[in-house]
Amino acid sequence: MKDPVEMRADGDEDLYDITTWEPRTALDRLAIKTHRGAVRAGRRFIVALGALILIVILALSGAGGLIIEDPFILGLAAFSVVPAGLLALYIYRADITTKEPPSLLVVTFVLSVLFAGFAAIINTAFGFLQLFPLIGLILFFYLVVGPVEESVKLLAVWLYPYRDRRFDSVVDGAVYGAVAGLGFAAIENVIYITQNLQTPASVLIDAGVGVLDGFGDTVEAGGQITAVRGLAGPGHVVYSAFAGYYLGLAKFNPENAGPIVAKGLLIAAFIHATYNTLVGLVPGLVSLLVPDVPILVLFLGFVVVYQGFFFYILYRKLKRYETAYKRAHEGPETASEFESAMTEFDPKTR
Repeated sequence: MKDPVEMRADGDEDLYDITTWEPRTALDRLAIKTHRGAVRAGRRFIVALGALILIVILALSGAGGLIIEDPFILGLAAFSVVPAGLLALYIYRADITTKEPPSLLVVTFVLSVLFAGFAAIINTAFGFLQLFPLIGLILFFYLVVGPVEESVKLLAVWLYPYRDRRFDSVVDGAVYGAVAGLGFAAIENVIYITQNLQTPASVLIDAGVGVLDGFGDTVEAGGQITAVRGLAGPGHVVYSAFAGYYLGLAKFNPENAGPIVAKGLLIAAFIHATYNTLVGLVPGLVSLLVPDVPILVLFLGFVVVYQGFFFYILYRKLKRYETAYKRAHEGPETASEFESAMTEFDPKTR
């Protein structure tokens, strides 16, 4: 799009600082340096603010002190992210293009951990919606939790790896999105596990309970919450992998970048919010039909089915990219059975 003057001007006419601009003077170069400095400062401020908020949250929740007193809890938290870690590893390996450098993956993970505090503050600020039966809870999930948590995870990707030249393919977005989801799940699991273990082993021992009894109580309580969080964690990887994929698509389609990023966030937020809404309803309703089955089993079954369904959709999307990549680099004979498969949210074009 051009200014009317530029469209009608003689091609030899110099329109610098009238309708066109490029760095020519010392002031122009200073303006460029000022802009770059402001951007860098803004990014560093966001990271520092995220770190400060997270430290405060860990201190207020008692999670930090509890981990120091009882490192076994940290082990439970680490174990709880194993399923999510394996899923993120699969998505990493599914990248048929050049593999992403470990440094960018680590930075993405750390940034996602730090930015989780932003989501915690916003979720808490709007937590009053949960006071309203059912409707308030649904609004809370769809208007607050889903959009906010998926946005902060995507922020971890956009703030650093997205701007790196090694982010050089659309599918890279899914990889970094998955790692961001892993980071978010990791810190969320730490907080959930520490808050749900009401009597850690050290406290029981101090109260006069035997070492084995105290440790056994911690293992029993920790095992239950670890199992629950272990299956819930992969959801974060799947949701943010979707959002990250569309962020990658936006990078290579700058003319439509905004709507593309919005589409990815809408998809991720909807899947996330729907999970949060149904996970508290479906197992209870099913238990009315099969009262002999423990509610925990029904919960785990729902989580596996729900997340497995959307993982399969993500799998097909990654396979479509792989097919297109092979066709472009090796010829049409490499196309697989996924060639004509439609994606889950794209309109049918033929």
